[in-house]
Amino acid sequence: MKLTTSRRSTIAQGILADMANGTTANPKIQLYSGSMPSSIGGAISGTLLAELETSTAVGSESSGVITFDPVSNDTSANATGTVGWARVLDRDGAEALYLTVSVTGGGGDIEMNTLDIVQGGPVAISSGTITVGGQ
Repeated sequence: MKLTTSRRSTIAQGILADMANGTTANPKIQLYSGSMPSSIGGAISGTLLAELETSTAVGSESSGVITFDPVSNDTSANATGTVGWARVLDRDGAEALYLTVSVTGGGGDIEMNTLDIVQGGPVAISSGTITVGGQ
């Protein structure tokens, strides 16, 4: 699929609005082991490894590319395992989207210095971008 820049921006702004929806708390990024479910709301078979908090606005958009604001570290991971994917919860805890995760430079929506998480250890996300469609 190819999209105009204005259509890509519109879609990206909608994704940002979905992530920032609600009023209760800041959106969260949850890191899971295993494979991403085939659809939002599908059964999650992996283990929740860590949960990190974003800013209220989550990020910014330019020409269809969403760039995450800095994400707060999780100072004590929930479990030990290898990150397979991420889930973003909006401000009220509802699922907003699922994201790919890779090591830095690996091309995932979220990039981390390592995918290996140790229970009780710190977890940080080095960057996060989502690119909508192409031209």
